Amino acid sequence: MYWITVLVVAVMVLSALAVLLLPNLLAAVAASSVVSLALSVVFVIVRAPDVAMTEAAVGAGLSGVILVLALRRLGLWGLGDDNRPQPERFSGTGDDA
Repeated sequence: MYWITVLVVAVMVLSALAVLLLPNLLAAVAASSVVSLALSVVFVIVRAPDVAMTEAAVGAGLSGVILVLALRRLGLWGLGDDNRPQPERFSGTGDDA
């Protein structure tokens, strides 16, 4: 059981680093969901299944959906397709109104 815990914590740490280092925001959202799922597995290992179910539902499910919808709303949704037109960005000069 010790090695399973070490493996799950290692996956969680690597996914957390991926969230920080990935340039693609959609991939970072997926990595944050992996962190939440790994944490729910840790809760199962320490025999807290109710907390694990809540973490999986809220952490991986709801938070992932909210982050993806926010990316879509901001126009940052995409998988790196450079051929599609990019949305207009706010330049901060005051002439955008």
